[in-house]
Amino acid sequence: MKTPAYWAAATRELAARDEILRALVRRCDAYIVGSRGDAFSTLARSIVGQQISVKAAQSVWARLRADLGTIAPHTLIARDTVQLRGCGLSGQKAAYLIDLGQRFASGALDPARWRELDDEGVIDELVQVKGIGRWTAEMFLIFYLARPDVFPVADVGLQRAVSLHYNRGKPISKTKMTKIGASWAPWRSVATWYMWRSLDAAPVKQS
Repeated sequence: MKTPAYWAAATRELAARDEILRALVRRCDAYIVGSRGDAFSTLARSIVGQQISVKAAQSVWARLRADLGTIAPHTLIARDTVQLRGCGLSGQKAAYLIDLGQRFASGALDPARWRELDDEGVIDELVQVKGIGRWTAEMFLIFYLARPDVFPVADVGLQRAVSLHYNRGKPISKTKMTKIGASWAPWRSVATWYMWRSLDAAPVKQS
């Protein structure tokens, strides 16, 4: 895990444009981006963690790893949904993981290609997977691929932070958020991270 090469330039530009971000840049530690696994395990882990606590997700992931040995496309698709449910997964999540494994194994999803695609191109591929929506794809772009200009307007934390800093704490529309975010381009991922940090002093990282 490391700080993206663009981070220093992005923070300088954002601080020069926006006094709220200027204060946050001064206050917050350097950004660290990355994942403990490869693209497949990162996406699989995001599916496992949906709608359950961090502690519960860690427990299910540990059971999966113990059962499969290595969490990889070929090990997942060798199991059926009943076997995966024995690791603590719901039937729906088990099906999602098998679908993900099949797409990686067949080459329908190829991480090597993603470096050549723009953000929307990667999102379009990822949302074809059962259980992966736009928000999950956007988090993958920000944290795993370290894309600099992603603006996840549906993210609740981002909505709360933008409302607090730019709308006097009142509910804010996605249209207004998008307009505010436009002034942060081409560093909207960076601005988003500082918005998150304004709500939580702990570093924001993708597991």
